[in-house]
Amino acid sequence: MKKRVAIICGGRSSEHEISCISALGVIAAIDKREFEPILIGISRAGALIHLQGSSEFVDGESGLPSVPDIASNLSFGNDGFLSDSKKSIGIDVVFPLLHGAYGEDGTIQGLLEMFDIPYVGSGVLASSVAMDKTFAKPIYADFGMDVADGITVHEKDWRSNKSLEVAKVSALGFPLFIKPARSGSSRGTYKVKDSSQIETAIDSAHKFDPKVMAEVAITGREIECAVLEIDGRPQASVLAEIKVNPPHEFYDFEAKYLDGSTNFEIPADLSTSLTERIRSAAIAAFSALGCEGLARVDFFLTEDEKIVINELNTMPGFTPRSVFPMLWQATDKSYSELITQLITSALQRSKNVIR
Repeated sequence: MKKRVAIICGGRSSEHEISCISALGVIAAIDKREFEPILIGISRAGALIHLQGSSEFVDGESGLPSVPDIASNLSFGNDGFLSDSKKSIGIDVVFPLLHGAYGEDGTIQGLLEMFDIPYVGSGVLASSVAMDKTFAKPIYADFGMDVADGITVHEKDWRSNKSLEVAKVSALGFPLFIKPARSGSSRGTYKVKDSSQIETAIDSAHKFDPKVMAEVAITGREIECAVLEIDGRPQASVLAEIKVNPPHEFYDFEAKYLDGSTNFEIPADLSTSLTERIRSAAIAAFSALGCEGLARVDFFLTEDEKIVINELNTMPGFTPRSVFPMLWQATDKSYSELITQLITSALQRSKNVIR
C-alpha cells in the first residue's frame, strides 16, 4: 500500500517562494508507485491549505510561485491534518520543505513530534541550533572546526546605543559581512567595506531577524558538501565549488535564484586528500549538531588550505537544480532516489524525545 506523504511548503519566512519551488520539484519526481503525495501549503499569514496541484500557486516575489493568501481548509489536531469536516486526511509521513523560520528552525518538527507523525530531516534541537548561527558556531569550534570571527548585534542593543555597536563591528576590520542570524538564501545579507555602510546594513538585516551577525569576510573558495543519512549513518557526497560571476560580489539571493550568474563546478577541482578532509568535516558538523536525514554544509577554503565552516542547512533548497540534489546526482543517487531515501529514513528512525 502506498505511503501518503504530506509535502509542506510556503510558510511565513522570507524563503517562502524558494520553499514552493522545492515542493514543485519533489511533487514531480517522487516515486508515485511507492508514495501518494499530498501538497500542503502554508500561506504567509499562517493558513494551512490543501492544494490540489501546482496550478493553485500564485505569483509571488520576482514572479516565483507562492501559496495563495486564502482561508485555511485544513486544521491540525490529535489525528494529524484534518479537512474542513474535521476528518483526518491520513498522512503517513511529512516532508517539510520549509526553509527558514517557522519550518527549518525546529517549530514544525516539534509539532509533528507531539503527534507522533514521522518527518524528513533533523529533529527539534538540531534544526533550531543549525538555524541560529550564533549558537551553531561555538559548537563547531568546540569540535575543533575553524569559524569566522564575529559578533552578534541584538536589535534592543542597536536601538539603545548604535554608536557603541558600530564601534564593536568596526573593530572586526573590513571587509565584513552583516547578516541575519536565523535566515537563509542570503536574504538580508550585506558585504560591508567601511564603517559608513554598517548602519544601513544592520537596519536592513534587522528587518529579517532581531538578532544580526557581523563576521569577518573570509577570502577563499566556496565549497559545499551534501550529507545524507543512509541506514542510520551520515555519508558525504562529492564536493561542489560555487563560482559567482560579476556583478555579484558574493553568493546572494539574486545570484542563487534569479539571474543565472552562478556556476557550480561538480566535482570541485581539489586534491584527493583535501577533498576527504572537507567531506570528513561535513560529517563532523552534521554529527556535532545531532542532525538527521540530510544537510548541506558550506565551507570556505583559504589559500593556505584552511577549512572554515560557514553554515549547515538542515533543509537545503531541494529543486532538481539545487546544490544538494546535484551533488548526490554526481555521487550516486538520482533526484527521485534521493527523495525515496529521505522518506524511507524518516519512516525507520526512532523518536528522540524523553520517554
